[in-house]
Amino acid sequence: MRIVIGEDSALFREGLASLLIDSGHDVVAKAADAPSLVAAVDATEPDLAVIDIRMPPDHTDDGARAARTVRAGHPRTGIVLLSQHVETRHSVELVSSGGFGYLLKDRVLDVDDFLDALRRVAAGGSALDPEVVTRLLAGRGAGDPLAALTPREREVLAAMAEGRTNVGIARRLWLTERTVETHIGSIMAKLGLAADEENHRRVQAVLVFLNRA
Repeated sequence: MRIVIGEDSALFREGLASLLIDSGHDVVAKAADAPSLVAAVDATEPDLAVIDIRMPPDHTDDGARAARTVRAGHPRTGIVLLSQHVETRHSVELVSSGGFGYLLKDRVLDVDDFLDALRRVAAGGSALDPEVVTRLLAGRGAGDPLAALTPREREVLAAMAEGRTNVGIARRLWLTERTVETHIGSIMAKLGLAADEENHRRVQAVLVFLNRA
């Protein structure tokens, strides 16, 4: 993959670049602030942009806003946001167009899982940290379409939002694949999603989930 890194911490930026290069990827540009990041993506048109949410010049949500600019100008470029804290304000819009991930820096403990998440996003999938998913689940109201789901179905839908396959969900929740398939069928029915192509239905279900944030 051809990757652009947007990160203002030189130590983290260079460490991440070394990790990606050692893993066989091509880091085509590195940026220390949001405007430079957007310019780098415009110049290199990478497969993936890995972006810290808080970057100069304002050190607030500059990276997230830059990600939206990148998505508007380069819809095929996957985007992975990295953050120290959960901030969901920009997530729903970005995940709606696919190829989006949101990972918490302190919880990226397994290099293989991290690299797999990057590959998944670059291929058009999603990769959401479980804590982000948990935050999105909080505060549901009585009119929420997810209210009809059982606790286990919510867990399955949350795992879907993380970008996990049926096999991955089964391993995560200690279920059989057949049981996962049954739960997903029930989720689709309760959310009123048409029985069309399966991947499209999964995306629809995740969007219902995220749009209740």
